[in-house]
Amino acid sequence: MEFDKLWAPWRIGYITNPKCEGCFLCRYPSESDDKKNLILQRGKSAFVIMNFYPYNNGHLMVAPYQHTNDFAALDDATHLELFHLVEKSVGILRETLKAEGFNIGVNLGTVAGAGLKDHLHIHIVPRWTGDTNFMPVIGHTKVISEGLTETWQKLKSKFDE
Repeated sequence: MEFDKLWAPWRIGYITNPKCEGCFLCRYPSESDDKKNLILQRGKSAFVIMNFYPYNNGHLMVAPYQHTNDFAALDDATHLELFHLVEKSVGILRETLKAEGFNIGVNLGTVAGAGLKDHLHIHIVPRWTGDTNFMPVIGHTKVISEGLTETWQKLKSKFDE
């Protein structure tokens, strides 16, 4: 089935911006502009970042600073912090965006759907009753209801508390 196209001029930046070399999950935490890079929380061994290409509004990723695609390469402290950040993220998304449910998962390897196959990360996709509405079902189009910067601002203040 082929999807129809939705005119979304705000996405032109994704198309026209120069493609970044290397791993953005390594590069963005090494930079200081968390708003530009959509980083919401920095821990000792892991961090929370918004997905630049979200499946739903508030789609977050939790990743270790360590560049690896193997859970076995992470120490126990990193494992623990990853899941503490997942737990904190779920709570903030429930409170701030009124999320009613979540899809939480990891895509390990290209055949499993990993767009970034060399740096593991945990996806947190908030869900609401009716978010699978007529647009994707009939119109074959996904609607993201709020801009990334506006969502970052809402979530960042809660992560900073």
